[in-house]
Amino acid sequence: MAISWKEYQEEAASFFRSLGLDVSTDVTVEGVRTTHDVDVLVKSHYVGFEITWLVECKHWKTRVSKLHVLALREIVADVGADRGILLSEAGFQSGAIEAANLTNVQVTTLAEVSATAKNDIYSMRLRELYDRIEKCNDRYWDIPKDQRIEHGLRPEVYEWAYSGARVIELCRDLLSRAFRGLYPVKSEVLAALVTPGLPEQFNSPEEVVAVVEPMVSELEQKLGAYEAGRRGT
Repeated sequence: MAISWKEYQEEAASFFRSLGLDVSTDVTVEGVRTTHDVDVLVKSHYVGFEITWLVECKHWKTRVSKLHVLALREIVADVGADRGILLSEAGFQSGAIEAANLTNVQVTTLAEVSATAKNDIYSMRLRELYDRIEKCNDRYWDIPKDQRIEHGLRPEVYEWAYSGARVIELCRDLLSRAFRGLYPVKSEVLAALVTPGLPEQFNSPEEVVAVVEPMVSELEQKLGAYEAGRRGT
């Protein structure tokens, strides 16, 4: 555990960065009524969803009081942030916990937030990937078959090559299973059986995202290249 407030702040910032989020420390943010100094500012940079979290680090030897929770609630509301997170390893007074209940301010330790925030982020990333693959599905089937073959989006009959339809089938199946949260996840669709290098099973949403995101991005690039070519004709 960090021995100074600055180290504690950096531990918190490093955790959020490990989730692939944009993180700044010692930031002044603009609210509707005034500006506010924030220990750690967390923002998403993923397509499809945006989040803003304000994190306050209380590396104290005494429990945090209700007043600090109320103050963070006011800042979150003024800035329009999605969530406020108050970190303390020394704990929180009962009034502080009550003031945070049923609000968008979370009172927690660094260890606890590591679990809850990670789950929240990966739930959003799974949803974002599902939305993206559904859009790819619509774009893919709008392209005539001969054009899909010509532009490398599907193989000729009886040939083995890249197939957008196979990618869509596999991504849909993995994401649907991941939404249920029953790990380990194993896809049994035909596309899973014929995709080289695909793990036999996935033990966490991180593992699902790590495999599905590159496949979705590649399909989006191929569809984008076709559509750009059509606009240029």
